[in-house]
Amino acid sequence: MSSQPAEALDYQPQSDTREPGPSYKWWVVFMLWFVCFLNYADRQAISAIFPKLEQEFGFSKTQLGLIGSAFMWVYAAGAPLAGLIGDRARRKDLILGGCMFWSFVTVITGKCANLWQFITVRASEGFGETFYFPASMSLVSDYHTPRTRSKALSFHQSSVYVGTVAGSWIAALLAQHWGWRSGFYLFGSAGMVLAVVLYFLLREPRRGQSEQSINATPLPPLPVRQCLRLVLVNRTANLLMLAFVGANFVATIFLAWAPTFLYEKFHFGLAAAGLSGTVFIQAASAVGAPLGGMAADWLARRIAGGRMIVQAFGLLSGAAFVFFVGATAYVSTLLVTMVCFGFCKGLYDSNIFASLYDTVEPRARSTAAGFMNAIGWAGGALGPVAVGYFATHGKYGSEVANMSHAISWAAGVYVVAGLILVIASLSMVRTSSRHRNAEEQL
Repeated sequence: MSSQPAEALDYQPQSDTREPGPSYKWWVVFMLWFVCFLNYADRQAISAIFPKLEQEFGFSKTQLGLIGSAFMWVYAAGAPLAGLIGDRARRKDLILGGCMFWSFVTVITGKCANLWQFITVRASEGFGETFYFPASMSLVSDYHTPRTRSKALSFHQSSVYVGTVAGSWIAALLAQHWGWRSGFYLFGSAGMVLAVVLYFLLREPRRGQSEQSINATPLPPLPVRQCLRLVLVNRTANLLMLAFVGANFVATIFLAWAPTFLYEKFHFGLAAAGLSGTVFIQAASAVGAPLGGMAADWLARRIAGGRMIVQAFGLLSGAAFVFFVGATAYVSTLLVTMVCFGFCKGLYDSNIFASLYDTVEPRARSTAAGFMNAIGWAGGALGPVAVGYFATHGKYGSEVANMSHAISWAAGVYVVAGLILVIASLSMVRTSSRHRNAEEQL
C-alpha cells in the first residue's frame, strides 16, 4: 500500500502523437499567453478594489494585507507538489484543469461578505493557480531549445504585465460603475470558456524533445527522490530561488499596494489609481522583458550564467527607482521612477525560469519551477503584510507616510537579491569550467 503514491508519481504521461509544424512552438506560447493573462488578471483584481472593501466591510490595512497574502501562501505551499506532479502528469491537463478551477473560484469571490470568506477564496485561487507555472514553463521548454527559450518565455511573461494592468484597471472601473463584484464575474467566466476552447488546440510534447533528436525515445520520468535531489542540492538553483524571494517581496508590495498608495497619497480616483498603479510599471516591464530575453539568449551563448547577469543588472539598477517611488512627493517624478523600475523588473522577469532551466535537466523542470514558486512566493507574500502592518503601526505620523517609507526601504531587498544573482552567475561559470575540464580529460 505504501508504494502506491510513488507509483502514481512515476506514471509516464502520454504525449500527443501528432507531429506539429515548425511554427507550432510559437502558437503554444501564444495560446498560453491568454491563460497566463487571466491568471494574473484574476489575482490582481482584488488589490484594485481594496478601498471599496475597506469602505464596505471596514477592513483594516493589516486585514487587507492578509487577503492579499492568503493567495500567495497557499500558492507557495502547493507549488512543490504541483511541480512533482507536473513532471509526471500531462501538463496540458494541469494547465487547463487549473484554469477551469481558479476561474470558478474567481466567480464565487463576488459572493464574499466577510474577512474569512475573502481569505478562503483567495487561498483556494492560490491552490488552483499553483499548477500553472510549473506545468506551462516545462511545456514551453520542451518546444523551445536554449537558443530561443528566453525569447519564448519573455514573450509569455508579457502576459503577466498585461494581465496585471487589465485586472487592476478593469476591476476598478467596473467597481466604480457596477459594483466591485462585477469584475470577478467577468474574468472568471472568460477563464472557463478559454479552458474549454484550448483543450482542443493545445498539444502535449515529449519530455525533453527540445534537447533530443526528432526520433529519440521519450525520456522516462525520474524517481521522486532523484528528482528532488537534482533540485534541492543544486547550489546555483538554490541561489536563484533565494534571489526570487527578494524580487518577489518587492513585486508583491507593488501588486498589492500601488493602487491604494496612489489613491491615498496622490489622490487619484479609484479607476485611475487601479490603472496608474499598474500600467506604468507593467507596460515598462513588457518592454524590458523581451529585450532582456533577447540579451540573455545572446549572452548565454557566450558566457555561462549569462542569463543571471542580465537578471542581476535589472535588480541592482531597479533598486534606486524603488527607493524614489516611495520617497517622492511629486506625481511626475513618481511616474518616471515607476516606469524605470518596471523596465528593470522586466529584465529580471524575462529569465526567471530560463536561468533555472540552464541548471536543471528536462525531467526535473516542473519540480524545479514548483520549488522556485514555493520559496519565492512564500517569502514574497510577506511583502504586502509587512507594508500593511507598517502603514498601521509605523512612527511617521500617518498611514500614508508610513507606507511611503516602507516602499523606499524595499530597495535594500532588491540590492541583496541582485548580489545573490551575481554569486549565482559566478557559481555557474565555475560549474561550466569544471565540466569542460572533465570532458577534456576524457
